[in-house]
Amino acid sequence: MRIAFMGTPEFAARILIEIKEQHDIVCVHTRPDAVRGRGSKLVSSPVKRVALESGIPVREPRTLRDAGELAFLRSLAPDVVCVAAYGKILPQVVLDVPRFGCLNVHASLLPKYRGAAPIERAILAGDEQVGVCIMRMEAGLDTGPFCISRSVAVAGRGCEHLTGELADIGSCALLSALAELETGAVRWIDQDDACASYAPKIERGELDLDPAEPVAVNLRRVQASSTAHTSRCRIGAKGITVVSAGAAPEGARAPAQGMATFSSKKLLLGCADGAVELHEVRPDGKATMSAKAFAAGVQGLKNSDIDWEKR
Repeated sequence: MRIAFMGTPEFAARILIEIKEQHDIVCVHTRPDAVRGRGSKLVSSPVKRVALESGIPVREPRTLRDAGELAFLRSLAPDVVCVAAYGKILPQVVLDVPRFGCLNVHASLLPKYRGAAPIERAILAGDEQVGVCIMRMEAGLDTGPFCISRSVAVAGRGCEHLTGELADIGSCALLSALAELETGAVRWIDQDDACASYAPKIERGELDLDPAEPVAVNLRRVQASSTAHTSRCRIGAKGITVVSAGAAPEGARAPAQGMATFSSKKLLLGCADGAVELHEVRPDGKATMSAKAFAAGVQGLKNSDIDWEKR
């Protein structure tokens, strides 16, 4: 089928890689290049990079309501528009363009976690399952019926790992949905709005560790973190990104709330109901290292407990 693809991050790029092998991708829409990193350089989205490498035309409109952009999309005569983490809400005039409508690969078990950060919100809530749905788009935010739903166990895995796994599962699900759509075999399931929940975007600092919170809450923040949304704290005068962590082992001397200790080669942070053990950290301006290596460079930590705090 003739497909216009709309997406931005790595999750969407992995899906594009798969579907372009079986369908005619007539155009890719993605978010405009953005300034990232210390060098303040313009960086293209992962979807744009895949499209350019594959010779697929790329569009980066600021809005899809532009008359010229809408005319261009209509001129492509797409059978379907496939969307994956595009970052923009499609207006009704766009939804009406393709012959078979617009399909969205949404990384949640709808109707739970409609919105921008479904995987992170599921982890933060302590859910045991995450998933992906193939949804027919409507004007509302992730409100349309779905035809395929697939789930996987969280099993202690982090956001980036789960995102990659759901992208792979979503790719296969989307290909199945497209085949059913083309043959007329697709069956849509309406969402139960009474069971809906929302997954707003992760705000800056939201995943930072906090000594006032329980151990489980702080560990979920680390688990939900990613390159885009880090989990940080400050130990003494040093700011760090927490890459991996776990609950302090049984029998370990848990420091008081708001205190950090280095004991038996373990770096522990006192929380509201126990202690978090840091495994890997990335000090500001440095590479990722073991918590043991980091602790060796923190003045006073070897001989006594020191303060730790939210960034």
